[in-house]
Amino acid sequence: MHAEPVRILSNPMPPIVLVGLMGVGKSTVGKRLASRLDIPFVDADQEIETAADLTISEIFERYGEAHFRDGERRVIARLIDGSPKVIATGGGAFMQEETRTLILERALAIWLDADIPVLAQRVGRRDTRPLLRDKDPEVVLAELAAIRNPIYALAPIHVRSQPSPHDITVDRILNALRERALIQ
Repeated sequence: MHAEPVRILSNPMPPIVLVGLMGVGKSTVGKRLASRLDIPFVDADQEIETAADLTISEIFERYGEAHFRDGERRVIARLIDGSPKVIATGGGAFMQEETRTLILERALAIWLDADIPVLAQRVGRRDTRPLLRDKDPEVVLAELAAIRNPIYALAPIHVRSQPSPHDITVDRILNALRERALIQ
């Protein structure tokens, strides 16, 4: 697939924050989107692990979800510094009111969405997600979607991720950015 050149029109380009359920491709799509826009990519979960010197699973196990969410909010606040970049967040980040307000006020949120069977297939490849440990991924993801999708819908841009190459999702995001006159 030949990628057409992209020129950023917005000056400065706001940070782009990808939100959505686990397995939707925020990190994979985010890396490719950042490359196409020629701006940095940052994975908030990796930044949290680096800051804590622990994996996310270890943070959940040792300190609980509330402690993790507080650290997540602080890391995302640091990442949204006004400079252009693509930030992939964990699935629960946008659910936290303080974090969501920060993202909506200081960045451009894009909700990546996919069908539950697609997500379940993707997350079934690894056993690193605390919310799925020893559970049926389809059931957990369907429950999470019922609660989270109305909140994710607050993001100004909504892009569907299909079981197709991630570059198609990237192209859909670029088209949405063009519609907003942020890129050419």
